[in-house]
Amino acid sequence: MPKLNKIRSALGGPPRTSTASTDPALRQLRAALTVFFALDGFIFAGWVVRIPAIKEQTGASSSALGLALLGVSAGAVVTMVVTGRLCHRFGNHPVTVATALLLGISVALPPLTHSALTLGLVLLVFGAAYGGISVALNSAAVDLVAALRRPVMPSFHAAFSLGGMLGAGLGGLLAGRLPVDRHLPLLAVVGLAVTAFGARPLLRHPAPAARESARPSTAGAAPEPLRGVRWMVAVLGLIALCTAYGEGALADWSALHLTEELEASPGVAAVGYSVFAGAMTVGRLSGTALLERLGPRRALTGGGATAAVGMTLGALAPSVWLALTGFVVAGLGLANIFPIAIGRAGDLAGPNGVAAASTLGYGGMLLGPVAIGFLADWYSLRSAMVTVALLAGLAAVVSALARRAVAPGATITHE
Repeated sequence: MPKLNKIRSALGGPPRTSTASTDPALRQLRAALTVFFALDGFIFAGWVVRIPAIKEQTGASSSALGLALLGVSAGAVVTMVVTGRLCHRFGNHPVTVATALLLGISVALPPLTHSALTLGLVLLVFGAAYGGISVALNSAAVDLVAALRRPVMPSFHAAFSLGGMLGAGLGGLLAGRLPVDRHLPLLAVVGLAVTAFGARPLLRHPAPAARESARPSTAGAAPEPLRGVRWMVAVLGLIALCTAYGEGALADWSALHLTEELEASPGVAAVGYSVFAGAMTVGRLSGTALLERLGPRRALTGGGATAAVGMTLGALAPSVWLALTGFVVAGLGLANIFPIAIGRAGDLAGPNGVAAASTLGYGGMLLGPVAIGFLADWYSLRSAMVTVALLAGLAAVVSALARRAVAPGATITHE
């Protein structure tokens, strides 16, 4: 235990105590947040695996589809900017529930559209819900991580990835059996039912007030300049952007990459995002142990390098199975980068830090598909997917250089 406490102190948190880990209210909150993270991933993946069907329904070209997907980006980014303030005013938990309700309703809207323009307008609503719940959930998770006094942020994102894997797998099974105008409304019903189930513990228990007490004391030390904090949050947001770009690209374009470049069947193509999300789930489930052993800087640098190698294989592989192998390696590499970056931003600046880093990070996830669409039209989809590897490599380099932003004053020693 002394060794683990020393490592936790180096990660920026206080030593672990048994009281926090056995508090029934904290356990209930952790379970509820885990459910909402999983629901977020489930609904998002259920939507993305049916993008080929929506593309066919609307008759959109790759570039027109990319512009329509920009509606998700625009709605999410605008909402993320204000969600931090909403969390300050109303609380992380009520905002989480409200945005989850909107997410469940909005996923049923794309099948009602028959042009790229109307699809883009509908996706503004879906993007607003997705952006809002992303900031609210991560802000609530940062509070809970501080109260639990363990670096468990990756476990919440593991739930998101698990939900994504299940949503993509179910979407693949239903792709040839259930039309999209029945599948997505069914997702909406599931989303609303799960939100009603998970809302009670979130609304009953206030957010833990442990963040301030959990931060290392700065008594007797010069306060960190506000601009210095903003710079560090911006660096963390850049790291999140580089890796979230890959998540968004694989979510929206992996199925089309496998069908158009490697002639995979629709069912096999849907497996592409599923295996990627599954690899991210495995990586995130081991994320807490990885953080305690390596520390955030090494975890970020190694993850970015691994993802760059994996995505290079996934983009350039001459066969479906080699491409899927590359997706798995990329998923393992990307798994913990985003949660580490967002969690650290929350430690530095609370919900506003989460909102700022998330705006950059999810901006990469949501703008990435748009960039892929244009690059696919200008060059090829295979070449466009290589940009995922390039940005993952950039995240590794930035993580290696930005020592203070990633883990200020922290060095992990192993005895």
